[in-house]
Amino acid sequence: MAPSNTRPTSRDVAQAAGVSQAAVSLVLGDKWRGRVSAATAERVREAARHLGYRPNLAARNLRLGRTRTVLLVVPALTTEFFAGVYTGAARVAAQHGFGVVLYPSPEGIGPARPSPTTIEGRPSRAAAIPDPFASAQAALDGVIASSMAADALTAIRGDQLPLVMLDSDPDGSLGAATVNLDIADGVRQVADHLLGLGHRRFLHLAADIASWTFEVRARELAARVHAVPGTELRTVHAPISIEDALTATAAALAGPGPRPTALVCDDDKLAAGAYKALRRLGLRIPDDLSVTGLDDLALATAIDPELTTVRLDAERFGERGMRALLAVLEGRRPESGDIPVELVVRGSTAPPSAS
Repeated sequence: MAPSNTRPTSRDVAQAAGVSQAAVSLVLGDKWRGRVSAATAERVREAARHLGYRPNLAARNLRLGRTRTVLLVVPALTTEFFAGVYTGAARVAAQHGFGVVLYPSPEGIGPARPSPTTIEGRPSRAAAIPDPFASAQAALDGVIASSMAADALTAIRGDQLPLVMLDSDPDGSLGAATVNLDIADGVRQVADHLLGLGHRRFLHLAADIASWTFEVRARELAARVHAVPGTELRTVHAPISIEDALTATAAALAGPGPRPTALVCDDDKLAAGAYKALRRLGLRIPDDLSVTGLDDLALATAIDPELTTVRLDAERFGERGMRALLAVLEGRRPESGDIPVELVVRGSTAPPSAS
């Protein structure tokens, strides 16, 4: 065992495990598969843990020409969902000696701006935001991007950085890989649940955002509802905020015609705004109107009645995104298939009233 006042080296690990230094490098660099046995790899890892060995990442980075740093670009952290995405990505990154730098889009929920711009000669809001991509080629090994517009992606591709897209159209993605939650199935689960309860008049409170994921929600909901004879579906749009959702819901319900019996919201924050609107109108949930969300944020169980919603595993989403980027960096094929989602039925849905 190495002396307590000396930092253990890979040679110490090799000696303790009874293998060569080359084998230690393969195992701790996660490149051992097909070169050494699983038992040998575990013996090396155990020796490293016992000795308290940590690889000299700075030296290795110089040899490899890498900074071992990844940029994660997400919509502004308005909910804990994207914090979960970061947590999952950072966990996997740390296991492979990478760090993750988080960049929330300056425009809130929408495209990140790759460079300062002006509007009629005046600096725009984005002009005051430092450009995170200006020195990307030198500072980063790759990018994981969620909900970004094509103009922001252009700057990244211009720097020739490996790119993995989250929550994006796999057929139109500019990334080397795309990782998605199975949002379409989540919407189908919501629609089938409400149709099964007997609902036939639906109001869709849609997020007022030009994004592939919200287009999927609208398309799948319409397809599922219209497949059942005698159904009606109206759609209103609102920015993702409680006050905007309140205003949009109240205006929609004040319109002419029979009142819908089910309100399908694109996310939980929109549902919370709808709750406020319904209460101000003297309507009861779910007696007068069933309400559903999508995300399963902490908010979903903080409101009363608790919200029926679709649970999205944000941490797993981030983990898969980071694993996909590692695969791209190593020339491997990333894992395929969308991440499953789950409908969580709570007190906000029930069969429509006889009236």
